[in-house]
Amino acid sequence: MKDDNQENRPRMRYFRYAVFSLAALLVVTLGFAFFPAEPPAPAEPPFSEQARAAALYEALELRSAALELAAADPGSTAGAPAEESMTQVVTLLTIQARALLLPGSQASAEAFGPTSAPASTAGVPPAAAPPSPSPRAAASVAEFAARLAASGLQRLNDAETADGGMARLLAGAGTAQLLTAERLGAAASLETEARETERQGATAPACPAMSSAPDSASTSPPAGMASLGAALAAAAGAELETAYGYQAALTRLPPEAVRPASEFLAQHQDLAGQAEEYGRTHCGTLPPQPPGYVLDQGFLDSPAAGLAGLEADTLPLYGDVVALAEGATRAWALAGLQDAARRAHYWGAGAGPVPGLVLDEGQLPPLPQ
Repeated sequence: MKDDNQENRPRMRYFRYAVFSLAALLVVTLGFAFFPAEPPAPAEPPFSEQARAAALYEALELRSAALELAAADPGSTAGAPAEESMTQVVTLLTIQARALLLPGSQASAEAFGPTSAPASTAGVPPAAAPPSPSPRAAASVAEFAARLAASGLQRLNDAETADGGMARLLAGAGTAQLLTAERLGAAASLETEARETERQGATAPACPAMSSAPDSASTSPPAGMASLGAALAAAAGAELETAYGYQAALTRLPPEAVRPASEFLAQHQDLAGQAEEYGRTHCGTLPPQPPGYVLDQGFLDSPAAGLAGLEADTLPLYGDVVALAEGATRAWALAGLQDAARRAHYWGAGAGPVPGLVLDEGQLPPLPQ
């Protein structure tokens, strides 16, 4: 009997261990049930949304600095050309900020204080993130112009990889900021050689309809490529018409304007050929070049104003190509948009707050008070 009790003791000990282990397992299991795991972090916003938020933040920061400069003592704005007053800069940045607001929402603008960055740019790659917040007041027009030029270049860099419609908006905003900064005296600008490199970059792949055997699957290009081809064909046609206008205007312009007009004519002839080449690679159907174009009497009487109108008319066409293209073709269109805006300004035409995009300011959301 004593031996039986001794044999049962280890068994009881193992049984107790099993009971205690089961109880501990139940406690741990119930604990996990009552304390669920932390929810996963929200997905990172798409690059285009990050770029939009960064552009809005920077536009509001620059607008605040421009407002303070405009309200400062007139001596503090000495050096700013009369054609580009701080009041005009404030107007430009206000319209840009309104265009960058999400439709029907002012929350994104209200959240941006003078020392806060947009929450949506947390973890944003360097190309899309806004710069570290700096004092809203610029010490001088020159310092403000440098900040404005840096912002314009960043918007143009973001436009290279953003989605179509957002790329067009960023390209227009960046172009306007960069050109305004140049007129305010900023040293930072795109070098001529860099723009030439962009225009003459890698050629786009040949149109599938041209590079494939003629069968039912290759005779029609993809719909997106066809629309891009049409946009490039329209740009080529506009460049040919503009070159014709310059040829007609050369003998009617004042002597001091003949040299720049001759340089602009050569640029348009090159751009027409480049647009035709890109159009063919993207399956565009290029119409035959007409023997001439009709120029009304107003153009002949005031050729400078006529050239300004022709230059301004090319801006939305380059905006179309920016929105539809990618890679080398978009880089070419971005450079073309900037140069067209510069030429339009030279002849006295305003490129607008977002060159390349026709805005209805009445449809833009207002900024918060």
